[in-house]
Amino acid sequence: MNNEKMSMIEKYGEDYTKAEFITDPAIARDEEIKQMILILLTPEKSALLVGKAGVGKTALVEGLAYRIQKGLVPDFFKNWRVIKINITSLLGEAVSEGQIENRLEILVSELKQEKNIILFIDEVHLLVNKSENNNLDFANMLKPALDRGSIKMIGATTVEEYETYILRDRAFLRRYQKVDIPESSPDNTVKIIMGTYPKIEKKTGVKFAYPEFILEKVAKFIVEMTSEYKRIYEISSRYPDICLTILSNAFSYAMFENEKLVKIHHVYKAVENCKTIYEDARIKEIARFKEEFKDLLIEEGFDVI
Repeated sequence: MNNEKMSMIEKYGEDYTKAEFITDPAIARDEEIKQMILILLTPEKSALLVGKAGVGKTALVEGLAYRIQKGLVPDFFKNWRVIKINITSLLGEAVSEGQIENRLEILVSELKQEKNIILFIDEVHLLVNKSENNNLDFANMLKPALDRGSIKMIGATTVEEYETYILRDRAFLRRYQKVDIPESSPDNTVKIIMGTYPKIEKKTGVKFAYPEFILEKVAKFIVEMTSEYKRIYEISSRYPDICLTILSNAFSYAMFENEKLVKIHHVYKAVENCKTIYEDARIKEIARFKEEFKDLLIEEGFDVI
């Protein structure tokens, strides 16, 4: 039997403050990050990010880690770590020092010995969702460390899960202060695309083939084609995720063809095969794309008829 002490942070945690950020992960979200920091500076309070799928809740936490890296936070948080824990991995038992223990309890015990950690828990509603056979009050278990101020917490959940699970748990709500994360505006979504594409280039090893003014034109097109009333109801995500997925798919088509440059016909394929807008909207957007980018498509030998 394994008698070594198991580290939940090492095994299940991801240290965002050690990540290599190509660009700011939270472009045009300074106000939300400011709200989050102010809550974390408040004794005995944790931040709860609530927003629909795809609005960038995780990106906000990454943005906080980015700002810690750059020294763009209050002095109190300089040299702190932002650790993401996948809570679904902790809903079970593990063997630690020869004993079978609850993984959450092991994590709490470990955190009591740590300091200067901001713990990020996505899908935080799982901590209060009794249908998941989880009867552990994790926030209460961690209360001594939270009270001491050496550990801070950020939770994230969707609006639906907040209303279904978290609003029913008054004790949980007392410990958290809500930060509403709205969907990005169309203009800000274009800025996010323009600021994020270098990260996609870095990850894929593929470059966008045109000057930035063409990319901005592509970004505006993608934002317009995925506007709210064109999206398949409750299937697709929101700005900016829905747009970044289409742009990423264009890079995937280039990689599939062993190309090192994303050309306009790769973007066209991403638009043509988009599954997140209604079929009639997709057909209209395909025709509009051919018209708006006609000259570039013809240059690449693409039939625009």
